[in-house]
Amino acid sequence: MKDSPWLHRFATLVAVCTLLLIFIGGLVTSTGSGLAVPDWPLSYGQVFPEMVGGVAYEHGHRMAAATVGLLTVVLALWLWNREPRKWVRRLGVGALIAVVCQGILGGITVLFLLPTAVSVSHAALAQIFLCLTVSIAVFTSPQWQRDQPRLPDSRTPAVRSLATAITAVVYVQIVIGALVRHTGSGLAIPDFPLSYGRLMPPFFTRQISLHFTHRVGALLITFMVIWLALKVFSLRPAHAKLRRTVIGLMITIAAQVLLGGATIWSSRGVVLTTLHVAGGALTLALSLYLALQAHRILQRSPDGGSRAPSWLAPNPATRDKTRRHETPRILPGVDA
Repeated sequence: MKDSPWLHRFATLVAVCTLLLIFIGGLVTSTGSGLAVPDWPLSYGQVFPEMVGGVAYEHGHRMAAATVGLLTVVLALWLWNREPRKWVRRLGVGALIAVVCQGILGGITVLFLLPTAVSVSHAALAQIFLCLTVSIAVFTSPQWQRDQPRLPDSRTPAVRSLATAITAVVYVQIVIGALVRHTGSGLAIPDFPLSYGRLMPPFFTRQISLHFTHRVGALLITFMVIWLALKVFSLRPAHAKLRRTVIGLMITIAAQVLLGGATIWSSRGVVLTTLHVAGGALTLALSLYLALQAHRILQRSPDGGSRAPSWLAPNPATRDKTRRHETPRILPGVDA
């Protein structure tokens, strides 16, 4: 497929821009600028208002969102016209639907004065959209489309399952974090790593319960990632790509825990809080990337009698090109 590398590069650009958009959205929340512009879709009845104070954050977020939306339209059309795999084309359509719904939710959030349910839904859908863009970037990469080595190791099913579970738990953790932000529970427990000087808070309110649940979720994810790392490093034969990704995930988790603590120590400093929000999105993206890698690389051995799912199959164009370069097999007793 001639333009596949460029399609992959563009899909990667959309995923990176989505991460930046989440960071900018975090700035809006951290600075309390969600209602700095009270109307929608215009801003004070203008396409481009004076960028001062909270307007710069809120309107800047809208401009960034519009840019990502435009990029997503291009990506969906590109996939529909050039991508031979139907399920990848559908992912592009799904990303387009998600970004449109995200824009509508953003407008409802402003028009209805930041209702918690809508604000949290807006944050949760942003992470789903990120997962879609990351998946498209992975599936359109030339490396994904080439046949990958199979590692017949008894630990491979556990690695695949654990990587998938981590991705799901990280997503739930991010949604809980959104609840913490949008219910004003970020400083419900004012110290860290202890809670009111104890392992568990001496009393619970709704806000303290949300905050403490978020902390417990971070601890659970940390243990799960360490467990996964031990399993990945014990694989025989080893796979450097999985090892590099799991190391990157561990570093990101460590940074997230430190940023969470710094957010509390700084009484929700704008930069640290926003970095913590963006770090959660990066953790989800890496977790998903690792899970997709594990399912792609750690396929069952052909002797196991199971076929890989269709979404793991290589691009037909790439597969045919590979077959043309295969060395002919010589049967015993037959001259070459």
